[in-house]
Amino acid sequence: MLDREQLVKIVTEAVMAQLALSREARGQDVKGIPIGISNRHVHLSQADLDTLFGSHAELTKFKDLSQPGQFAAEQKVTLVGPKGVIENVRILGPARNTTQVEISVSDCFRLGVRAPIRSSGDLAGSAGVTLVGPKGSVTLKEGVIIAERHIHMDPASAAIFGVKDGDRVNVRTTGSRALTFSEVLVRVSDKYTLEMHVDIDEANAALLKNGDIVEIVDESPCLL
Repeated sequence: MLDREQLVKIVTEAVMAQLALSREARGQDVKGIPIGISNRHVHLSQADLDTLFGSHAELTKFKDLSQPGQFAAEQKVTLVGPKGVIENVRILGPARNTTQVEISVSDCFRLGVRAPIRSSGDLAGSAGVTLVGPKGSVTLKEGVIIAERHIHMDPASAAIFGVKDGDRVNVRTTGSRALTFSEVLVRVSDKYTLEMHVDIDEANAALLKNGDIVEIVDESPCLL
């Protein structure tokens, strides 16, 4: 008769073997996903850009971002909430149809706002804040969110990982503070480059830095 230690070993080996087979079936045995850490930032509509920086203002590129066509601008704004102020918040370009402010949970406490966790563009009923620029200010009734962690994938990468746009997956990090991010949204487009985006709070919790590699995993329950 097997003792408990032998039973645990057998069950553990069986579960690990099953996970390995599942990953191999999806082509994930050697495929990793690079991390991109998003600090607080703002996407501006052209109308709000004009109000904050002057008529017919244009964003000046500071540096390119990892996603094609996206860039960090030289311009920055100040966020003003009911309880606090955050200065020098970077604007990302190009201009969008609607202004969107992405902050972290820590920033919410600092500003005194209750921003919901949302996917980009899902702004209805979100939090408000005032943006202050060198030429004026804009008060948003909504538009402030905590960006939902997500993975950008091009169609070829999505095929390799066996996922489609809108799927949700579990992602495992490594290191001394390794953890699993659950329910990570997959976003697929031929305009994307493979990268998982987390905010600075999430990155700090897992001791992640830009370019670190994570992997999609199965988190099947193990009953002993």
